[in-house]
Amino acid sequence: MAQEATATVQELTVRDLLDLPAVVDVETACRVLGISRSHGYNLARTGDFPCRVLRAGRSFRVVTADLRRILGIQEQAAAANETAATAAV
Repeated sequence: MAQEATATVQELTVRDLLDLPAVVDVETACRVLGISRSHGYNLARTGDFPCRVLRAGRSFRVVTADLRRILGIQEQAAAANETAATAAV
């Protein structure tokens, strides 16, 4: 009886999201959004991905700033910076 190995997908923290480059691959964006890879590629191909996708030949790249905006990460980071600045005073 063979046991199946399950791959665990590590969740990204807010810090991880802030450290992402300007564009990421569709797989990374799907991981962030919690959707499957195949569904993400289908959305990218049809132009229905929830944020801006750039196509370079056969490759798709997702604009990280749009991804953060959808998740509200910029607002969280700004609030954290404001709180840190207030605490330092």
